[in-house]
Amino acid sequence: MRCERGLNNAARGMGHRWKVLGVGFAANASFAAAFSGIPATAVYLRADYHLANGGLGLVLGMLGLGIALSEVPWGLLTDRWGDRRVLLLGLASTGAALAAMMVFAAPRGGDAPAHASTAAAHVPGIVTLAGWLLAVGLLGGSVNGSSGRAVMAWFAEGERGLAMSIRQTALPAGGGIGALVLPALASHGGFASVFGVLALLCGVTAAFTWHWLHEPPPLPASALAATSMHCARPAGSPLRDSSVWRVALGIGVLCVPQIAVVTFAAVFLHDFAHANLMTISATLAIVQAGAAVARVWSGSWTDRRGNRRAYLRACSLVTALLFALIAIVAMRMTGAGPHGETQRVMLAGLLAVSGLCASAWHGVAFTELATLAGTQRAGTALAMGNTGAFMTLFVTPLTIPLLLSAGSWPAVWAAASLCALAAIPVFPRPVPRATVRSTPARV
Repeated sequence: MRCERGLNNAARGMGHRWKVLGVGFAANASFAAAFSGIPATAVYLRADYHLANGGLGLVLGMLGLGIALSEVPWGLLTDRWGDRRVLLLGLASTGAALAAMMVFAAPRGGDAPAHASTAAAHVPGIVTLAGWLLAVGLLGGSVNGSSGRAVMAWFAEGERGLAMSIRQTALPAGGGIGALVLPALASHGGFASVFGVLALLCGVTAAFTWHWLHEPPPLPASALAATSMHCARPAGSPLRDSSVWRVALGIGVLCVPQIAVVTFAAVFLHDFAHANLMTISATLAIVQAGAAVARVWSGSWTDRRGNRRAYLRACSLVTALLFALIAIVAMRMTGAGPHGETQRVMLAGLLAVSGLCASAWHGVAFTELATLAGTQRAGTALAMGNTGAFMTLFVTPLTIPLLLSAGSWPAVWAAASLCALAAIPVFPRPVPRATVRSTPARV
């Protein structure tokens, strides 16, 4: 991909770039419905597959491990093959794996889901479930880098923050849909219906990708001559760029509180606050929907102000304070007797606000990653960031049960707060605004 493809929207087609953004949004949303929606069914997953908390953390973490292991290989392949081929391959194979899970990895106990009966005729073992979820993660890791590289190719520097943030809202949007729909499906139709719906989403998105996602057209010779002076040389490999590694590592550390909410908020509200299914689903849906709005706003705001790094550090600090507050509230509620409805609602509301803040910064962080690397190598850089994020998705669900067995829920939220605090010095220091404006974009 030539560097001039980031500089002239007229040559690319002003209207079609929004279709490309729509494809990127749909691709991320369909996969987010799986990796964020399945944890929302944690209570039913634990019951239907006869899992303890440790086993639950293991199977939920397998999704994140698969994505983390495959992100960089998929990113390198995207930079070599192009966005279209990798995204089509990834969506098709992920949908096929979910369809296979519907047939081979769903508990079957007659007409009712396993949790509604005393015993299921067939309950897949933890190894089977973990293996299938690992496979879904390995295949689905293709979606993030390829869709992000496509968006970077079709949008210019002054609008990439907004475009990438809109694309990143697909994660909470898809996760919100999953949080609302999948627990009800698991409750009434069992996990065969959960996996079947997720497979259908991937198939529909693959069809849109086939129809709309193409490489941007090259600039005409006159436009090339006029814009060549603005193009910096292509950046070296992001794998050798310390600034890219710092942002990627910061993303991984700051994802801990977000993943803690996504994977274990349902169990926390059910076991600790004794909340009902409606309260749990509504809390997780508010987190995802609020994060979607916050990501769009933050992308547009940081585009105007050129303060992405300062924004990332500020989000880390606010997230640390909010999760420390949850830990304090949970500590005061521990051993205080039965919780009233007002307490449950207040705790759910605090958790929703904290989860929203912990999820609001993604678009800004990934835009900074792609900008540091340049469009030509954005697939690899975005994959590095996603590796950090999804390695956290693997480690966090495994760690939370250990904290629960050794301590309590306040310890879980205190650890999340400390991780957010630790992210502040990891992110690169803010660059003076004048320097940002005078430095040519690395496209």
